[in-house]
Amino acid sequence: MTSPTPTADLGLIAGNGRYPFLLAEAARAAGVKRIVAVGFTDETNPDLAKLVDEITWLRVGQLGKLCDFFAKQKVHGAIMAGQIAPSNLFNLRPDLKALLLLAKLKERNAESIFGAIADELVKVDVTLLPATTYLEDSLPEAGHVAGPKLGRHASLDVEFGFKIAKETSRLDIGQSVVVKKGTVLAVEAFEGTDVTMRRGGQLGRGGAVLVKVSKPNQDFRFDVPVIGLRTLDTAAEAGIAVIACEAKKTLLLDKEQVMESARQKKITLVAVSE
Repeated sequence: MTSPTPTADLGLIAGNGRYPFLLAEAARAAGVKRIVAVGFTDETNPDLAKLVDEITWLRVGQLGKLCDFFAKQKVHGAIMAGQIAPSNLFNLRPDLKALLLLAKLKERNAESIFGAIADELVKVDVTLLPATTYLEDSLPEAGHVAGPKLGRHASLDVEFGFKIAKETSRLDIGQSVVVKKGTVLAVEAFEGTDVTMRRGGQLGRGGAVLVKVSKPNQDFRFDVPVIGLRTLDTAAEAGIAVIACEAKKTLLLDKEQVMESARQKKITLVAVSE
């Protein structure tokens, strides 16, 4: 996955967390001259306004205003960065364009909804770029990344967990599992990775393994697997001893800080591939 040639103008659809900030900084470093952002009330950190040239604030579900904003700003490439809290997705108040879009969908999951949004953006001449654009250096190669070396028993759990996580992600249930000694302790669903780690860690009582993967044929324009400092903090609290992610398909946000945190917390961080 390589970044496209930097454009003069870039649209940023910003969710919560550090992701939008890191992407804006990386885009600037790559030569993007102008960044216009869409932020969401009660989701996006207001400080993002300091890093972009123009920002508008919408409620989650205001698809018509999102498209109109990018069209008015003459943006032709946009990137989705950052999650939307599950609670806000359930409190969705869609505008007319979003209602019409949702009515056409046979299945309402991240892939179908965001894919349909991408189609709507194309109608106003906006191409949705991969969410990893400008952040390729944060996609780890296969192998040991940080923390203690992977032991033999933990290695078997990583292999087992990878197989299970690939199956649950194929079924569109979730992309993370917590395992220990060949037993599945927790499977991620709508609640997200942090809650899954706490549940699995409590059952495992220390020494558990988190495995996080991408979906088969995942559309990297959205829903990219991410590991950040909060992941390491939650893992330490939950008694997770190993975090295994899928090589070249998982973003390590604040990569150097994440690696240092793994070393300090004595959590093994590895990247694996099929």
